[in-house]
Amino acid sequence: MALPALVLLAAMLIWGVLAAAAQIRCVDAARVGARAAARGEADAAELARAAAPPGAQVRMEVAAEVVRVEVDAPCAAPGRLGELLAVRLGAAAVAAREDTLVGVAGGGGSWPS
Repeated sequence: MALPALVLLAAMLIWGVLAAAAQIRCVDAARVGARAAARGEADAAELARAAAPPGAQVRMEVAAEVVRVEVDAPCAAPGRLGELLAVRLGAAAVAAREDTLVGVAGGGGSWPS
């Protein structure tokens, strides 16, 4: 009687560890994408997708002075009830743009000139 409960507990603990690892990958992907976009790299979204967990969605917003990257990923539970117990993980990162000059007399042109 106790063995099925222990197996269920072990499965849930393993799922928790996998979900925590996927959350860390979401955070890392958002940071990588924000840093790359802040430097003005054209492939920033692809870099973020490469660092994100499988099935993740990457959204990037570029404003005049900052870049915001959001990463959302599904994390299904193990077994047949995986879709019912699925959670959505996500992270966001913001970085100041380095490819534009801010506060420079003359209008703040692009860097480098």
